[in-house]
Amino acid sequence: MTPAKPLAAIYVRVSTQEQAQQGFSLNAQKEALENYAKALGYEIHKVYRDEGKSAKDIAHRPEMVQMLADAEVHKFNAIFIYKLDRFSRSLMDLINTIDKLKEWGIDFVSMQDKIETTSASGKLMFHIISAFAEFERNVTGERTRFTMKAKFQRGGLITKAPLGYKIINKELYPADNSYIVQEIYNAFLTGNTSLTFLAKKYNMSVNGLKKLLTNETYLGRVKFGGDVLKGKHTALISQDLFDKVREKLS
Repeated sequence: MTPAKPLAAIYVRVSTQEQAQQGFSLNAQKEALENYAKALGYEIHKVYRDEGKSAKDIAHRPEMVQMLADAEVHKFNAIFIYKLDRFSRSLMDLINTIDKLKEWGIDFVSMQDKIETTSASGKLMFHIISAFAEFERNVTGERTRFTMKAKFQRGGLITKAPLGYKIINKELYPADNSYIVQEIYNAFLTGNTSLTFLAKKYNMSVNGLKKLLTNETYLGRVKFGGDVLKGKHTALISQDLFDKVREKLS
């Protein structure tokens, strides 16, 4: 008995603009890919066509979404595309999608780019692309962290102001009741009252009071990614008072 041939999914896409400017038709892609897949010993399972669709967002290409859903349940063995930019213009999207296909045991072939995950040379090329993608991920992560750090220091990522502060244009400023923070710190440090009594007096929970008494925001600082940074907002208490309160708490 002749063993069944592996099944290939053909994916073709062209935007309206590309069709008008370059005459880059779906039928031309389809015919070239069918011939290529058959030459490699595949039988065509289905042709998935996204006409007039941009490469920017996979989620808005219904045939692509359907093809990936079919790949996950192993309706075919490989995906054939004409060129990488038919699949995605985003390197990160491309790498992440191919990683999923590898996870599902589905091969990936880009005819024009000579990239496929079925041979040693094709896998090497894919690993090179993956290395560039990883580099891009790291650079983007560092840039994002730098931006977020700067925003955090301005108070821009603080969505809820602690007692004694208010948020104006995404930055922290002392509120009209800012004096209460100093009052609570002094009351705890110099008085003989318990945390429970003090919490009730200021209409707080004991845990809420403990958080207030250990919150470095009141020193003009912010915490970001495990680091304590100098913020741009005004401190409400002195370092000396904060240290003495922390010592008494401990």
